[in-house]
Amino acid sequence: MTEIAFWGAVELGLVYAFVALGVYLAFRVLDFPDLTVDGSMPLGAATSAVLLIHGVNPWLATAAAMAAGAVAGIVTATLNVRFKILHLLASILTMTALFSINLRVMGRPNVALLSEDTILTPFYGLGVPDYYVRPAFCFVLVVIAVALVAWFLRSEFGLAMRATGANPRMARAQGVRTNLQIYVGMALSNALVGLAGALFAQTNGFADVTSGVGTIVVGLAAVIVGETLLPSRLVTVALIGAVIGSVVYRIAVQLALSADVIGLKASDLNLVTAVLVAIALILPRLRKKGRAAS
Repeated sequence: MTEIAFWGAVELGLVYAFVALGVYLAFRVLDFPDLTVDGSMPLGAATSAVLLIHGVNPWLATAAAMAAGAVAGIVTATLNVRFKILHLLASILTMTALFSINLRVMGRPNVALLSEDTILTPFYGLGVPDYYVRPAFCFVLVVIAVALVAWFLRSEFGLAMRATGANPRMARAQGVRTNLQIYVGMALSNALVGLAGALFAQTNGFADVTSGVGTIVVGLAAVIVGETLLPSRLVTVALIGAVIGSVVYRIAVQLALSADVIGLKASDLNLVTAVLVAIALILPRLRKKGRAAS
């Protein structure tokens, strides 16, 4: 694997780290299996791309992408909380609808951003190779996001959200407004995913309506790999683990696709993804059996 390919994998891993953080909030904190992310990520990319080609400030375009993702999460929460639709089905309905909405937003299947200013533009041309600038910039944003999410989850409201996911009946008995927690948690989760979409579009120079396919698998893989590498009940450690898991997962995929001995091609990406996720799921169980046997 070349140096450029390595840093490209790190960059993509850091972009998808925001997806991992969003998936962690939905799956681990709220215990809400959410497939909306497959639609909210391209929604974030589409929203930021369209605003950028219309001359909107890149930071405002990125904020708008987060807001669009938050709205998608609220729609899923509304279907579940207000209309009592099973959370998995509610997220599938939102994800399906978002495919058409994303096409409406962009007006075509993809939008190119190669000639547009992005949030990264001011950092280019400083004598540092671009393949260093992009991952460094994404790393700074990830650190800020992890710090903010960790602070939120340790706040009184965040503790109430964690209680909602752990035991909703007990949380309601303690006066926690569990429905509000689901709305806010889903909004935050998909806002992070929308941010990932905006960064994906701006770092890669395009937004595509199919860019969200398999996003939920990547996010889950990052969370699972992170929990395998950094097993801990501490929220901050779990968040850091999700970020590390996202980067490690992307590097592992790049290594697998770059290994000539294995003979894999770019078209085998889904196969590599499935195998890596399966390994991440199996390893902790093998460890437990080994400890029990000893």
